Amino acid sequence: MAEIGYINPENMVKPRGYSHAVSVTGNHQTIYLGGQNAVDENGALVGKDSLRKQTEQVLTNIEKILDELDAKLENVVKFNIYLVPGQNPQEGFQVFQEKWEDNPNYPIITVLFVAGLGNPDWLVEIDAMTVILE
Repeated sequence: MAEIGYINPENMVKPRGYSHAVSVTGNHQTIYLGGQNAVDENGALVGKDSLRKQTEQVLTNIEKILDELDAKLENVVKFNIYLVPGQNPQEGFQVFQEKWEDNPNYPIITVLFVAGLGNPDWLVEIDAMTVILE
């Protein structure tokens, strides 16, 4: 049987909104999502100058991809979040917390500040690794 384990050792700081590590065993499908940005289905940027609105659109785009795979955000085990300088990561983090609601199984997350993204108006780009248990 396939299983996802969320690893948060008692002798480490208790994470809030992320896990320290995730293990996946058994029969499963792994999907790697390329970097998603805040462009909607019409090719328009959503939330110019708003990290919160851009993060909401990025997660919407990720959810659309997952929906094609019969998966949900809960299937994501790792996010890499790329931010341009000057952004407050807490704004985007609040969006994640709202999406996860009361689910205690947070993915692992890496946040990186980068010099720039593919478009000067993009404030955030997120890629993900997803596991679907079979």
